[in-house]
Amino acid sequence: METVTSVLIGIGLSAACGFRVFVPLLVMSVAAMSGHLTLASNFQWIATYPALIAFAVATGLEIGGYYIPWLDNLLDSISSPAAVVAGIIVTASVVTGTSPFLTWSLAIIAGGGAAGLIQGTTVLVRGASSVGTGGLGNPLLATIELGGALLTSLLAVIAPLVGIILLAILLTILSRKFMRRSAQRQ
Repeated sequence: METVTSVLIGIGLSAACGFRVFVPLLVMSVAAMSGHLTLASNFQWIATYPALIAFAVATGLEIGGYYIPWLDNLLDSISSPAAVVAGIIVTASVVTGTSPFLTWSLAIIAGGGAAGLIQGTTVLVRGASSVGTGGLGNPLLATIELGGALLTSLLAVIAPLVGIILLAILLTILSRKFMRRSAQRQ
């Protein structure tokens, strides 16, 4: 059961990386340092003060950058591959009790996939907002994405199964809306 829980935590944190790359890493660092999250032995560095400071600074810069309309689209081009890498790292760092092959397979497929899926969705929504509002709606999206990153990260650590279910519901709703709009335009 502990292995399943660690996989759910990893996938939840990876999905949060799709909203914001560094917020889940900051939440992981705080949770690990306070004893609320167990890290795999090779990833104990996440629970150190230098890592905490680095994640806090990176989180602040990332959050601030997404409130600048032209910069947010530029950040998407950088953060898309970074989100996938971060998703792989966070999943690998929390999955315990499995062989290295299984851990990294889960990290790459589930962790990287979850981060990439969420990141891809946010890129599409931001692109549509940039076109539709000239970038004026993007700060609202930045706030929603930040909230999504925080909520998903916290739920992943506190109640991983609930977090995964809520994330699946959100993705279903968003994909249905996107499909309806695509069908209406044709």
